[in-house]
Amino acid sequence: MKLSVDVAAVCLQRKLVSRDDGDDLQVCTSKNPTCCTKKMEERYQIAAEQDIQQVLQTSSATLKFLISHNAAAFQETFEMLIRLAENYTSTLFCNAYRTMAAEATAHVQEFFTDVGLFLFGADVSTEEFVNRFFDTLFPVVYNHVINPGPTDISLEYAECLRVARRDIRPFGNIPRKAIGEMGRSLLPSRTFLQALNLGIEVINTTDHLHFSRDCSRALLRMQYCPHCQGLMLSKPCMGYCLNTLRGCLAGLAEVDLHWRGYIQSLEELSGALSGARGIEHVLLNFHSLVRDALGQAGINGPQVSQQVNKICGPPVRKPKQSPACSLDQNKDNHGLKMFSRDSEEALSSRRKALLGRLRPYRAFYGGLADQLCGNQLAAADGRPCWNGEDVVRSYTHRVVGSGIKAQSENPEVKVKGTDPVISQIIDKLKHIIQLLQGKSFPKYDRWDLQQAGSGGGDEQISGDCDDEDGCGESGSGEFKRVLKMTDHCDWQERRQKQASNSSAKLSEQILASGQTIMLDQWNCNKLQY
Repeated sequence: MKLSVDVAAVCLQRKLVSRDDGDDLQVCTSKNPTCCTKKMEERYQIAAEQDIQQVLQTSSATLKFLISHNAAAFQETFEMLIRLAENYTSTLFCNAYRTMAAEATAHVQEFFTDVGLFLFGADVSTEEFVNRFFDTLFPVVYNHVINPGPTDISLEYAECLRVARRDIRPFGNIPRKAIGEMGRSLLPSRTFLQALNLGIEVINTTDHLHFSRDCSRALLRMQYCPHCQGLMLSKPCMGYCLNTLRGCLAGLAEVDLHWRGYIQSLEELSGALSGARGIEHVLLNFHSLVRDALGQAGINGPQVSQQVNKICGPPVRKPKQSPACSLDQNKDNHGLKMFSRDSEEALSSRRKALLGRLRPYRAFYGGLADQLCGNQLAAADGRPCWNGEDVVRSYTHRVVGSGIKAQSENPEVKVKGTDPVISQIIDKLKHIIQLLQGKSFPKYDRWDLQQAGSGGGDEQISGDCDDEDGCGESGSGEFKRVLKMTDHCDWQERRQKQASNSSAKLSEQILASGQTIMLDQWNCNKLQY
């Protein structure tokens, strides 16, 4: 049963002209008199799109804030962890190896800058920067621990030691152990950050969805065409609203399966971020590995000296220039110590809280049309409602399901296929799911999700990593990072300064002798996003 309204009276009340025909209208055509002109219809169409976008953004606002707030918090926490671990390691040298502390802490700073670059998405290898740290540390240890003398070794001799370190192996198995531990702790945390930032990108993309022409017209017909007939307070029937929005948001429904997988993979990864494999445990105990490496070098001193003499010859020395330790151990220590207290428990609790709050959003995209219609757009059951032509008691057309395939029988919206932008988002979700599940990495970089999920299995992961295991792969080449450029470049700028300082020292004698030294160059323009 249709419900009539005095269109002429309503139009007069709203100071609009009642017209007997609307032949110039494209969408809001009606056999009844109309208040609308073609220009009004065009404005209504723009308003209809803006209204739905606003509703979409409102519905996702809490989810977006949840992910973005935690992404920023985790990044800040990881930065603090790096600072604290660097402080611990530098303090080790100042307390126990004071004569070489100034030289060693420069290499410590370079190492933890590389840790930050890797963690925040730069295309660097854990094996590469761990090996570089021990390579550059060896000449310092040789000069002050293995074969100390009244003078320092020359820069050329130091370079020979640096190059020969992997053959001589003065630190025993410690570097390989460090490579394994760093890879297994940093890679899951790096992927976790990438995943959170991709979640923000997904929401930003779906919040600003581009509607097809057919969809825009359907939204206009549902929301504003009743105004043309003076039906200012009418709402669409529930079935009509569902058909319209399930058609317009069919692409978002296709995201549903992959969004569910994304949240599930985040939950599974959380086990690999805790315990002995967690970033906080590995970084804050790195100084212990360095201490063990220095002890190993002292024990192996005589054998190391023999090998050095065979490869580099007897030490070539120069006037002693090694400065004393200049580390201000009080600088920022209060804040760092406060941070370190129960840091593992705090990080674990934050991850659990985030995942607990994300869990209800698993079906967010699959039920979005139903949520929007049920919460605010559609009329309540049993109430008079707009069916696209008039106000009626009930909607009589069949209500289709969600997703692209179900729209072939949609009476309200013609859906041609998935938006390329949505397809791209789906591809990114597929890839990050593979990363979260550890399927895109070599053996050493994978984490056992079944063991992680049960909270056990830590003892099955050893710190050793043979060269043939492929420890050097970072697994980051394919994924386009969504972290801000400045996150990389803050660390990159620090690394460039350190490389420049090292280059200046080496160039004094080495370049004069015609020797070529390859220094790492960190270029923001090379980073992929």
